[in-house]
Parts: sequence; C-alpha cells; structure tokens
Amino acid sequence: MANHLMHLLAQWYPRRDEGDWVLGTVYKTRGPCYRKAGAMMLFNNLGEQFGMLSGGCLESDIQRHARRVMQSGDTVTLCYDSTDEDDLAFQLGIGCGGTVHIMLQPLTIESNYLQLDRVYCQLKQRQCGTYYQGIPEKGFRHNLDNNFVPHPSPSELAIPLTADALYRCRNTRRGSVLARHACLPAPAPVGGRWRPGCRPLVSLAHELGWQVTVWDPRPASGRREFFLNADSIINGPPASLHAFAVEKRVDAAVLMTHSISLDSQALTTLNSIPLSYWALLGPPNRRADVLNSAGLTLADLRQPLSGPAGLDIGADLPETIALSILAECHAAMKNRTAGSLSGILVT
Repeated sequence: MANHLMHLLAQWYPRRDEGDWVLGTVYKTRGPCYRKAGAMMLFNNLGEQFGMLSGGCLESDIQRHARRVMQSGDTVTLCYDSTDEDDLAFQLGIGCGGTVHIMLQPLTIESNYLQLDRVYCQLKQRQCGTYYQGIPEKGFRHNLDNNFVPHPSPSELAIPLTADALYRCRNTRRGSVLARHACLPAPAPVGGRWRPGCRPLVSLAHELGWQVTVWDPRPASGRREFFLNADSIINGPPASLHAFAVEKRVDAAVLMTHSISLDSQALTTLNSIPLSYWALLGPPNRRADVLNSAGLTLADLRQPLSGPAGLDIGADLPETIALSILAECHAAMKNRTAGSLSGILVT
C-alpha cells in the first residue's frame, strides 16, 4: 500500500528533520478525477516523491511548485482543470474531464510538522482520527492550534469514512476554509508512458505468476529500472503491438498511458487481436474521447472494452485499483461473473 498515508509517513518520519519537506493534499475535486479529496503526497528537497495526487500526470509540475514552497515557506494552492484548454491538465491530454484543487504546505518543526507526527503515531497503533487543514482564501492564512483529533475506532470518526468532506468555516476575520479528512490505518492482511500508477499493476500481476509485458513508445519512460518485475519491455510504436501480441499470444491488455492519442492508437492496433480481456483506464467520458480519436464506436470493437477498468470494490489507491483491474481480468479469462461467492454483497 505504497500510497496509503501510513506508508508515506513511515518514509517521512525518520527523516523529518533532514532537509526540506512539503505536504501536498487534494482538498477539493469536481467531476471525475484519479484521486479524491484527502489524497496526500510528500516532496523533499532531494527530488523524492512519496504518494500520488493524480494518475501520475501532474506530479512533475506539482514538484516544481513544491520547490518554491520550500524556498518561500508559504502555503500555496493549485488548480488543475482538464476542461480548460489553457490549463496544463488539458494540454497534457489527460482527458479525465475533472478539476482538482491541491494545497502545498511546508512541513517543518516550526509548523509543528502539521501534526503529522501525531497522525503517524496514531496510525501505527492501528487507530483512527480526523485531520483538519486550513485552506488559504482571499489572501489570508489559517493556522490551526490542533489539526488532528484521534479516535480509537472508525465508528467515532467525525465524518463518514467514505466522504473526505470539505466545508466552510465562517470566520470573517481570517476568511478561511477548512478541509477535514478521515485517517484510517492500512489494512492488515494475514500471512503507456511510464506512470507510477502502472507499477502496482505490474507487480501484482507478477505475484500472480502472469507473464507481464510493459509497452511504452518512449524509451526514457519505459525503462527496466521502473519495472523490475516485468517479463519484457517493448518501446516500439503502437503498430508494433500487433506483431508482438500475435507472436506471444497475448491474453489481455490494459491501456493506461494517460494519453488519449496513444490510447487511441493502441486501441486501433489491438482491436484485431482476439483478447480475452482489454481495459481502458479512466471514466466513461474519457473512453468516449479515446474511441472518437480512434474513429471507432463500441459496435466496431471485436470484444467488449472494460472502461472504466476494473470491478467496483471501492478502489481509491493505485494498489487497490490494480487489484480491481486484475480481478476483473482474471474473471474474464476464466469466464466468470466476478460476483460474490457467498452472495452476501448482492443487494
């Protein structure tokens, strides 16, 4: 669970006084977005990044702003609107169709570590809490005396576990907005162009014993050091996928380049291959954009396209999204319905 808050804080806590750190938080979204309100990420002055605030498309630009926060010591807010033609998110061709608001805060001893040290200790004890953040508004800063309220169990959280709520604090003197998020411990189990979100899918598929191939037409992105568990990596153009898929008798394909152009080219190429399963990352409106770019309709496809990809298991992290996709893929290859074996989840 490399993107779970507990894992992020475990990377930060032992090194919290070494160098400069910045906390990035998604505090509001509108429309379909890869990460929702409450998603967090850490940056340091060594260029390291822990976590994700998007599907891997915006992190480089966010890192640039994080460096400025380290230098100035000021909290800043960012907005990426993939519906605005002048916005970076639109120009990257992400195509998710949503808007994400992000806050970057200096994480220092002077700011009491934004009380993330308290959050870390609470989560280590497998207990919960509610984390509050002040969002700058109208030129005002907002510092809270107590950012974190611990709770011994999820039932005592101040907000529903599924809702990372945003609400306004009526404070005319400071003109502030408060964001609040549920902090939950990580689960405790018993016994494209390269994007960070692709790695969990490759790793999990490898653990399942599958033969995994990563395709990326950009050699600088599809490198072996990014995908140590991949059986093979190919860097040819989209058209090269056809010969490879035929030769290797590929069973399934998941398109997750985060580029509408590349996804549409790969879709056209793979449409002639008898796959047991293929999927496209992103919401339905993005699927429509990819099909339109490819000059195809759903009726033109040789087999059904799973888009959005995966099963509805409440996935909200790259690792759980990978689980969702691979579970659906496994069911398709086994010709199963992917329903609950016991029937307890049927409503």
